Amino acid sequence: MPVKLTAPDPAALLPVPGIELGIASAGIKKPGRRDVLVMQIATESETVGVFTQNRFCAAPVTVCKEHLHTEAGIRALVVNTGNANAGTGAEGLLRARETCIALGNLLGVGPEQIMPFSTGVILEPLPVDKIIAVLPEAIADLKPANWAQAATAIMTTDIVSKAASRKLMLDGVEFVLTGIAKGSGMIHPNMATMLSFVATDAPVSCEALEAILRHAVNKSFNCITVDGDTSTNDSCILTATGATAAPIIMDDGDARFPALRDAVTELMIELAQAIVRDGEGATKFMEIAVEGGTTEAECKQVGYAIAHSPLVKTAFFASDPNLGRILAAIGYAGIGDLDVSKLRLWLGDVLVAEHGGRAASYVEAEGAAVMKAEDIRVRIDLARGTATATVWTCDFSYDYVKINAEYRS
Repeated sequence: MPVKLTAPDPAALLPVPGIELGIASAGIKKPGRRDVLVMQIATESETVGVFTQNRFCAAPVTVCKEHLHTEAGIRALVVNTGNANAGTGAEGLLRARETCIALGNLLGVGPEQIMPFSTGVILEPLPVDKIIAVLPEAIADLKPANWAQAATAIMTTDIVSKAASRKLMLDGVEFVLTGIAKGSGMIHPNMATMLSFVATDAPVSCEALEAILRHAVNKSFNCITVDGDTSTNDSCILTATGATAAPIIMDDGDARFPALRDAVTELMIELAQAIVRDGEGATKFMEIAVEGGTTEAECKQVGYAIAHSPLVKTAFFASDPNLGRILAAIGYAGIGDLDVSKLRLWLGDVLVAEHGGRAASYVEAEGAAVMKAEDIRVRIDLARGTATATVWTCDFSYDYVKINAEYRS
């Protein structure tokens, strides 16, 4: 079961003026499953995105990147689950483009104004005919308040849907921010096996929106890992409809920019942490906080060495304070001049290691007590600078193996 995670209350998800969502059932993997989402975006909106850095990226990722660079403006997203359309070569690109053509014809916009997204099984042809057949159903279902249904429609191995909303005041004008995400396994930054779609009615230039998205992703989705596998389909999209009248936020010099950037970041952190809490088979949620580094990148390097270690993750599953595994991970993180005699390690509030070895005050029963909790914080002081970084991960349980062994069943 997910770690302290429940499905969002549909009533708490705020409609975003300029955004409508519709869901349909194509039965791509399971009969009757509502597995196709259409998100219609108002004219004059700005849309930006970041995508997987996996060189074997899926066909829809390639098409999305192409369409983001057109001048016509994005007017709709179409998402399917059950099939990733990855590892499908030229035929996969053709089928992704066919989906864009079909939806564009139905909405009266060009195919280059559609962004396609797929998630599911890799190396299988996209059943494009099934998707196209239900696009009218999805369009007929378009509603501003369909965020909760959309969050459910994009799930794959997720157990719990993921969505969040915020209200914020910018120079006396109230704006809303709502987003959804999916992800559970094959989660690792640059990006993860995740999709996320976030929208606001604030008026923001493309340049300012890109800066906001880069900052938010680096503090959220690029700080999580479930299993260290970088997916082929990861995408995070941010749209600003500008549907609520106000002057456009042109750049980071606008006094409203920091507040909007921080609100987007906070919402994406909530969604990112929800992905980890719903990690396949997860029973523990772990925060790895690294401080005292020379750079943020160095701190993340140490954090991920710990978070990726199967030995560390299985120890946390067993609530076993075998904390030498953490020290070993720090040691092989790749910092050649790390002075381990200055490093300190805490499990919760319990000092575990200092001066290159076990802390004199450490009692294993105290460490064991911390590890029985569902939420656990690990803190490391590298004692070599002022930089910090935080990484979120989960444990490895028996169910992780079972879920992935039976994924295509």
